[in-house]
Parts: sequence; structure tokens; C-alpha cells
Amino acid sequence: MYKNDGYVKRYSESFKLKVLAELTKGNHSKRQIALTYGIQSSTINVWIKKYDRKDLMNTRVTVQTDDELSRIKALQKELNY
Repeated sequence: MYKNDGYVKRYSESFKLKVLAELTKGNHSKRQIALTYGIQSSTINVWIKKYDRKDLMNTRVTVQTDDELSRIKALQKELNY
């Protein structure tokens, strides 16, 4: 048997846009919104991709010092011989 006992939730376009609008406001995190509406964060990610709202996707920022950067380059050079 399926994990969801045979039913599939379908969400209307207006509901999806409402969730994305709330996320756009920035008052709540994606996780908080997902918990409020009883949906998965991954579902919100699918909607973000569907509506091409890349501004709402999580971004990863890496901060490195010059010493770390030079060490990484040295190690990469060592591996490539």
C-alpha cells in the first residue's frame, strides 16, 4: 500500500500562488509556511521552479579567506599533478 493510503493531494493554482506570495513577503521561512499549510518544503520548491521564481530559492554563500583559497588551489593542483 502507498504511504498516503491511496489519495493524492492536488492544490489549485491560486493556492500555490498564495503560498509563494507569502514566501515573497519574507515574514516567514519556507519551513514555517510549509508547517502552517501542512505541505512539504520540497513541494514549495517544485512550485518555485514551476513559476520560475528563482529569487525564492535558497542560495549558498561560501566565504573564504585568501589563505583558504590558496590552500584549496594548491591541493587541487596536487591532485591533478
